Amino acid sequence: MIIETFNLTKLYAGKPGCRDICLSVSEGQVFGFLGPNGAGKSTVVKTLLGLLKPTGGQAFIFGRPLGDNQVRRKIGFLPENFRFQEWLSGQELLEFHGAMYGMETRYLKERISAVLEMVKLQGREKGRIQSYSKGMQQRLGIASALLPDPALIFLDEPTSALDPIGRKEVRDIIKDLRSESKTVFLNSHLLSEVEMTCDHVAFIKEGIILDQGRLTNFTGGKRQV
Repeated sequence: MIIETFNLTKLYAGKPGCRDICLSVSEGQVFGFLGPNGAGKSTVVKTLLGLLKPTGGQAFIFGRPLGDNQVRRKIGFLPENFRFQEWLSGQELLEFHGAMYGMETRYLKERISAVLEMVKLQGREKGRIQSYSKGMQQRLGIASALLPDPALIFLDEPTSALDPIGRKEVRDIIKDLRSESKTVFLNSHLLSEVEMTCDHVAFIKEGIILDQGRLTNFTGGKRQV
């Protein structure tokens, strides 16, 4: 399993952000984590990423405990609320993030070209981020998350603020990742997006998982594409 959690719990001042989370995500899945705003989805992701310290339970990514530095090198992350340095160009931002990843210059150049093509921003990378539309900024964020060619990608509400065209563009990127056998953990409060994108789904409300399984179990055997 790529991700396994056993009663993972995170409390804030004694109040649950998430409680007794038990998940299993296998390689190559697009896993949908579905729930209303404030349900605890982002808390789970931030805990898995090591940005929050769990209050209880256990979790493993690639078979290693949370916070393992070698595992972190295999993970890409697009947070729900991100802000880039708007005075930079898209190219400069990716170069900056590549340097923080410690990527070798020659390989970084190749990867920037590859991710720009994947998110359909080639030809726009010299423009300042402040001139980008919301959809373009979202795609740039995905490009940054994909820069080190991670095996596991966390996407936190990647389509919630986008118009229908922008949502389709993000869905297409996720489908391309599936075709490359990448594992995608998708947070969303939009049932339609999960139906059109994911293989497996877990439902969370008030910090507790209500149900989980193959998406076809919840759509009458008809997976939408």
